[in-house]
Amino acid sequence: MRIVIPGGTGQVGTILNRTLGAAGHEITILTRRPRREGEVGWDGATLGRWAETIDGCDVVVNLAGRSVNCRYTPANLRAMMDSRVRSAEVVGEAIEAAARPPRVWLQMSTATIYTHRFDAPNDEATGEIGGAEAGVPAYWAYSVEIAKAWERAQEAARTPHTRKVALRSAMVMSPDRGGVFDVLSRLARLGLGGPVAGGAQYVSWIHERDFVHAVEFLAERDDLAGPVNLAAPGPLPQRAFMRALRAASGIPVGLPATRWMAEIGAFAMRSDTELLLKSRRVIPGRLVDAGFAFGHPEWPKAAGDLVRRLRAEPADALR
Repeated sequence: MRIVIPGGTGQVGTILNRTLGAAGHEITILTRRPRREGEVGWDGATLGRWAETIDGCDVVVNLAGRSVNCRYTPANLRAMMDSRVRSAEVVGEAIEAAARPPRVWLQMSTATIYTHRFDAPNDEATGEIGGAEAGVPAYWAYSVEIAKAWERAQEAARTPHTRKVALRSAMVMSPDRGGVFDVLSRLARLGLGGPVAGGAQYVSWIHERDFVHAVEFLAERDDLAGPVNLAAPGPLPQRAFMRALRAASGIPVGLPATRWMAEIGAFAMRSDTELLLKSRRVIPGRLVDAGFAFGHPEWPKAAGDLVRRLRAEPADALR
């Protein structure tokens, strides 16, 4: 297949490029700073020569958008909104203008769209969209608005010959340096991998290999369109999540952190506590119903696999 990945130089794009390229697919990455073979320049906002890569391709996987790994200041939140919405709009414009449009457009979204909850999981059919929860920081609602606007931009695109899927993805776990699993593993090794603010908040996640297989599965399944949750079927409370990671790493103890300690740590890492404190209890209802088979459905074994690979593979092999 010919696959175009706008915004494909980040962690998730690297995973897709590495795995799908190794499987023999022809991959083109759209990026603001093309440096390697197979990369084409674009600005994520206006049509240009890059649109020629979409005309005649089979699949578009749009990952473009400002990273969430930052402080959630008003300026950064606005940049997240603008970069996600405008890039989705311009990808839609390129598909609309194509003489030979792709048969499927997989648009990155996020599991953050669902409500902060502990009592029940969120699937695509019965899950509650967030933004109106009581007792949480007000800016959490803006994160939900970003996700909703992101999906609306894809829905509004005039692409009658291209099937559209919104990938409501949980955190993608891979051993790549600088990824979320690498960061969590480092915290565990430093003795800081205990419960945060009690640890009752749920963590939804997906193993990198299941993420790639789900992308391939959705590219081939002509009967699946609209929002699809990309998350392992076994979300678990943060305290249990980190306990399993410590066990896989051979680290017996992890110091707990209060909410204010998490705030200090997030500030030092130039990140935000929403990533630690929001309870994302998400399950992959549509994937399971469609017969998708997870290779890593439960976190303890998935963590063991990732720890082994993180230790065994040189850093260059994971880039």
